[in-house]
Amino acid sequence: MNNKIRKAERLAFITKALVENTSKIYTLNYFSEQLDSAKSTLSEDVDLISKLFKAMELGEIRSISGANGGIQYVPVLSREQIEKEQLSLCKELMDPKRIITGGYLYMNDIFYNPEALKKIAKILATHFVDCEIDYVATIETKGIPLATVLAELMNKPIIVVRKSARLTEGPTIQMNYLAGSTKTIKTMALPIRALERGSRVLFVDDFMKAGGTAKGVIDLLKEYQVTVAGVGVVMSTKEPVKKLVEDYYSIIELEDIDEETGEIKIYPKKANN
Repeated sequence: MNNKIRKAERLAFITKALVENTSKIYTLNYFSEQLDSAKSTLSEDVDLISKLFKAMELGEIRSISGANGGIQYVPVLSREQIEKEQLSLCKELMDPKRIITGGYLYMNDIFYNPEALKKIAKILATHFVDCEIDYVATIETKGIPLATVLAELMNKPIIVVRKSARLTEGPTIQMNYLAGSTKTIKTMALPIRALERGSRVLFVDDFMKAGGTAKGVIDLLKEYQVTVAGVGVVMSTKEPVKKLVEDYYSIIELEDIDEETGEIKIYPKKANN
């Protein structure tokens, strides 16, 4: 690039880089080399972008200190934005047409819709933004799209716990666990090479009733000498009140599904759990 790049062009380049690579840390040296501009000038540009993002509630531009420091874009939501998305999700899921025989809700259209998933993932990313993690983990199958979008927002690799070992993934650790909702014994497996020992992991899933799956994943990850730094789910049930996992975050809470009347009771879940 030439050395006559205008301010508007610098702002566009910096903004594009930050937004397209959420949570990635960029040094001012990088932008200085790319734009052939003084770091003092670029610092002013970043400050302007940061103020605009804050005013428009588009997330935060954060400064990271230290040898590996720089700037990064974190797509966090305001409290008002989260409440709006929670209510919108509840409204969408309370459609009686979603009721499936047996007291279940059809949710596949949401978990396979990129736009809907990104909104949900941003809520989780906001809640866990200050939780230092190395991986985002989930269990197949509906949790995979959610974890993938969240991992991209947080700039972390994804780990998928399988329901059975796969030959193509090499040696695995398998564990039996008690599914809290059905009281049945199930199996989960994770390749030995899936993650580094001593890492910190965020586990996310689409649904939690008694918490048996989440507890099973936590117990499995202990075999890898890692720390489960957080557990996040899209929807949890009001009952049972006491889950097998005590510390978790849920976006919305399901109280009841009445198949006879078609009434579905779902509410935003406050972030105090």
